Amino acid sequence: MLVSSGKGNSDDLLHSSHTAGLSPEDRNLATTLVLGTLRWQIAMDALIRALLQRPGQRLMEPVAVALRMGAFQLLHLDRVPPHAAINESVELVRASGNPHATGMVNAILRKVMTQRVPGIPIYESVAAFAERLSHPEWLVERWAANYGRAAAQRICEAGQRAPAVPELFTDSALPDMPRMDDGSRLVAELAAASLPNAHRIWDTCAAPGGKALILARRLPMAEVWATDVNAKRLAAMRARIMDFSFAAAMHLDVMDATIPPASLGSFDLILADVPCSGTGTLARNPEIRLRLTPEDLSRHASRQRKILSAALMYLKPGGRLLYSTCSLEPEECERVVEAVLAEKRFAEVVRVVSVEPLLNELDRKGLLAQRLEGAVVGWHLRTLPGVNPGDGFFAALLERV
Repeated sequence: MLVSSGKGNSDDLLHSSHTAGLSPEDRNLATTLVLGTLRWQIAMDALIRALLQRPGQRLMEPVAVALRMGAFQLLHLDRVPPHAAINESVELVRASGNPHATGMVNAILRKVMTQRVPGIPIYESVAAFAERLSHPEWLVERWAANYGRAAAQRICEAGQRAPAVPELFTDSALPDMPRMDDGSRLVAELAAASLPNAHRIWDTCAAPGGKALILARRLPMAEVWATDVNAKRLAAMRARIMDFSFAAAMHLDVMDATIPPASLGSFDLILADVPCSGTGTLARNPEIRLRLTPEDLSRHASRQRKILSAALMYLKPGGRLLYSTCSLEPEECERVVEAVLAEKRFAEVVRVVSVEPLLNELDRKGLLAQRLEGAVVGWHLRTLPGVNPGDGFFAALLERV
């Protein structure tokens, strides 16, 4: 209910006081129910609409949530008895103050119980597999246009699976390395490898801190500045880095990366892993697909261009900047880089450098558990969920000449 009303995201809520008193088993079940229901919400809603007496009927949100949870358990969980899924959903509706809807919820879920998870037809349209795999049609149509129909379907399939444990790096479980997803780790490792002799480093959008920790770990002689516009997230990062002795000298500051102060000074290496739509992370952040609109992409892109432009002004001659997102949308990725480099002040002094030698270096060092085949497109990195291991990420390396 909090997610549907925009009052929090699933990951934070599932690691908050809402679940703190649960046993490990019940916490795991709560996580499965919440994330599974969010992942399958679009498909569940389509099924429920078809079973309503009046298909256009608008349901109260507590009733809709209870129906989705019940339908998810009936169709996707084989260890929850059907009668328990139905009865608990009915009681949730009653407890929410909607006793008039209990009969309808009971009847619909009994119909759902007779349904089967749809099989995969020999051929289906993009719209059909978008609904079957519970993704917004407009978003999947974009992926099909940008990456091809087969890749779009694999992205959707990956979005319906719980994220795997880190599988790209060979040393993910070492005690002196922060735990983080493979995509964020890859971005940080690429940045560190891009300029091993860097003396001053700036992580422009640092919270929750994993990438800054990787930079401090890989380049122990460098001075690392980690900034973020969100004071609450930076405070959590400050507490996090206390567990890592190699980050003791890291500088943390609340700062809007679009308007950094002149007193910040210049840097040899800058990581700009900018806020974005997050469409490459739908498996671990399923509610993004329910909230995102096409208009959000241009809004994100505007801020991303401002961050990249501002950061480049603080890059020393010979210095390097890695621009990255966890978005699959070109407007937030290569088009941002192209737009900024077309600005007169950067056209003659900033150039794009291929990321392929950096990937080869990580592989040569034995850090990669598997090769990222096909992930270098022209001059930039582009990983796709379901096609490559981990989340979907973009990275471009820029150098000031």
